[in-house]
Amino acid sequence: MRICHVIGARPNFMKAAPVVRALSAYPVEQFIVHTGQHYDFNMSDVFFQQLDMPDPDVNLQVGSGSHAQQTAQIMLHFEPVVLERKPDLVVVYGDVNSTVAAALVCSKLMVRIAHVEAGLRSFDRSMPEEINRLLVDHTSDVLFTPSEDGNRNLAREGVGPERVFFVGNVMIDTLVKMMPEADRRFSSNLPARYALVTLHRPSNVDDLDWLASLLLKLEQVGHELEVIFPVHPRTRQRISNLGIIPSRNGHIRFLEPLPYLEFLGLQKHATVVVTDSGGIQEEATFLGVPCLTVRENTERPVTVTLGTNVLVGRDVTRLADELSGVLTQSKRQGGIPPLWDGHAGERIAKVIVGDRRGGV
Repeated sequence: MRICHVIGARPNFMKAAPVVRALSAYPVEQFIVHTGQHYDFNMSDVFFQQLDMPDPDVNLQVGSGSHAQQTAQIMLHFEPVVLERKPDLVVVYGDVNSTVAAALVCSKLMVRIAHVEAGLRSFDRSMPEEINRLLVDHTSDVLFTPSEDGNRNLAREGVGPERVFFVGNVMIDTLVKMMPEADRRFSSNLPARYALVTLHRPSNVDDLDWLASLLLKLEQVGHELEVIFPVHPRTRQRISNLGIIPSRNGHIRFLEPLPYLEFLGLQKHATVVVTDSGGIQEEATFLGVPCLTVRENTERPVTVTLGTNVLVGRDVTRLADELSGVLTQSKRQGGIPPLWDGHAGERIAKVIVGDRRGGV
């Protein structure tokens, strides 16, 4: 059996690593295609080193562009790879453009597709990722869900239950594996309490008026709680557009994008996390760290119903109120969702190779 893994953006690497590792225990042939959707070293190559993943067998080197340009370029470059290497199954991850591009190519070539992190829905079609999720799920042959709401969403959309497998969250597999090393690298020079901030969604950072008001609130909060802000390249450009030099600025400590291990250590020891990232909502829930998500909705509702996540929307006043609440109250108590146990990759591998020993 020949299996192709398609990855291209930072979250994909963390999701693919446990699956590649688990499948290596079986007599299958694997190869990895890196689309090049993320091409900055700290956003790409370093993850292969830290996650102990094999180097990509193919790098399409697509780079940036509009959604249409990037998706089209990945399709154009990926199709010849599929025709030449003839995989029996192509595994795609998450909801980025690399995922939907690979799925569309394979659906036209009648190559079987497995989608890891299937069934997630924000119910907001203004988000490009939501369109990607819908298209990929409805072209996939095997769907691996990280939480039970994913199964319910797919059933409601008419996806047959024989194609859907609730396996848990592969992001947590990577977190569990890497946490000891992240702890070892964690710097003791940081303040005892701090807020960790990440922002990257265009709907947030491209709105310069909103971004300016958010930074002002964070600066005010920084009088009580230091703010550490590793800045995504897109966000860094927008902050520069506001006339702010993203170095240390008042009570906000701006950093370059961090390698996964360093970021994970920061996240574990944070007093609170402020983010618009889906994966960080999940990680904060597992780590028990309060998470304030500056979005109106989330495709990961289990982090709100069971975890430590609070949706504050784009209301910066509410964000400041919630941050103050974190400082004056004990940590929000949240549970860990079912099957977020570090073994999702193993369950996925069993399904792929047809090994039902010990169940799925």
